[in-house]
Amino acid sequence: MVKIDLNCDMGESFGAYQMGNDAEVLKFITSANIACGYHAGDPSVMRKTVHLALESGTAIGAHPGFPDLAGFGRRNMKVSEEEAYDLTLYQIGALYGFVKAQGGTLQHVKPHGALYNVAVKDEKLAGAIAKAVYDLDPELILFGLSGGELIRAGKHVGLKTASEVFADRTYQPDGSLTPRSESNALIEDDDQAVQQVVRMVKEGVVRDVNGKDISIEADTVCIHGDGAHALAFAEKIHQRLREENIAIQSLR
Repeated sequence: MVKIDLNCDMGESFGAYQMGNDAEVLKFITSANIACGYHAGDPSVMRKTVHLALESGTAIGAHPGFPDLAGFGRRNMKVSEEEAYDLTLYQIGALYGFVKAQGGTLQHVKPHGALYNVAVKDEKLAGAIAKAVYDLDPELILFGLSGGELIRAGKHVGLKTASEVFADRTYQPDGSLTPRSESNALIEDDDQAVQQVVRMVKEGVVRDVNGKDISIEADTVCIHGDGAHALAFAEKIHQRLREENIAIQSLR
């Protein structure tokens, strides 16, 4: 049977944390990427989100990003390899502490936003991130865009890796995501997004913006939890994958 992990970004609120979508979306995913305070989240939110994930039996991952609260981590920042290593290790370590304090185990690391996107093509930045993950815990799984430098860097240092695909994003001919600054970056139609996921998982292909199929490897699918219909979409994609006889389970 074909298997897939469903991941979603979590804990991206501040202060008086409203569980809202996070608590409900957790019912339909298998891996939660929890913000570590740099692009979103704070210590209280991290603790509460870890609790929710453990309570639901969802695997937990750290979601480190650039130190850019105002820009939600989606603006590129010029950092050295050393700075990339430090900011990654710092954030993973913070979430690692909350997970361990509550008796859980950290499963993976998935960089956020601009940090993730730059690491798709920047070999040196990807290497610094992968080294930080490995140095903290070589058993952690590194998530990265299918075919990108982060996957290669993770394998190079000896990490387990998970090639990630996106449900609601369009793809360029080289396999990269269409930048959010472009009008066609997001797939607004839920049925189209679900069909894209089914093809990526079962056929190993995705249709690019030019209408051509390109090869892709799918170990985990990202569904975004901050959209207007996030919960409904999570439920819909979960149901459709079941109907397609695709097993939904975490990577561990």
